[in-house]
Amino acid sequence: ALPISLLNNLQSIAGVLSTSNTLPILDNCLFEIAGDNLTVSVSDLETTMRTVMKVDEAQEEGKIAIPAKLLLDVLKNLPDQPCSFVINTEKLSIEIAYDNGKSSMAGFNGDDFPRTPSLENSNKIKLSGSIISDAISKTLFAAGIDDLRPVMSGVYCEFSSEHIIFVATDAHKLVRYTRTDCSASSRSSFILPKKPLNLLQQNLSGKEEQEFEIELEYNESNALLSFNNTLLIFL
Repeated sequence: ALPISLLNNLQSIAGVLSTSNTLPILDNCLFEIAGDNLTVSVSDLETTMRTVMKVDEAQEEGKIAIPAKLLLDVLKNLPDQPCSFVINTEKLSIEIAYDNGKSSMAGFNGDDFPRTPSLENSNKIKLSGSIISDAISKTLFAAGIDDLRPVMSGVYCEFSSEHIIFVATDAHKLVRYTRTDCSASSRSSFILPKKPLNLLQQNLSGKEEQEFEIELEYNESNALLSFNNTLLIFL
């Protein structure tokens, strides 16, 4: 993998990382190799982001947790050149080799990384990136910041066969954003938390949002957004 493409993918999901993790494993990013696909995941237990990219010459499948900050620091200082990861799953060691040197670090057992729950009895809706971007920018600023009232610290979504509605309030101001140019197959409602919506907005900003679709899969307790080889999962 080229350092610049791996770095860009890592930076697109690194916002999930928290400085106050209760579990040390959450300071790591999970690398999973399957065929020629590398899946990198980060999580804070409530929000998980996952990105998939192609790699060359993967010799075997497996997974390992790699310290996220250390890996980002290494990649930021590399020129845009091919690099290879040599991973010893028994000793849990990682060696990153490149033209003018190498970096080594200790990893952790990938099995200790939290597993993402599967969505059962879920519904799906496809929306253009521009609709999601507009909905977030027009509502999220009105959401509350009081941790004691988590219901008000996100955006309420209501989907039906007639329209989709996004609502945010902090008890002092209230914003309601309605779209009648898209709809869902069945009526449902849920609250999307502020942190994953901020992360989604960061990933949409500066891109041609109209060029791709975002698929939102949701049930009563979880939601999953997929776009551009990236998954955003929140509880």
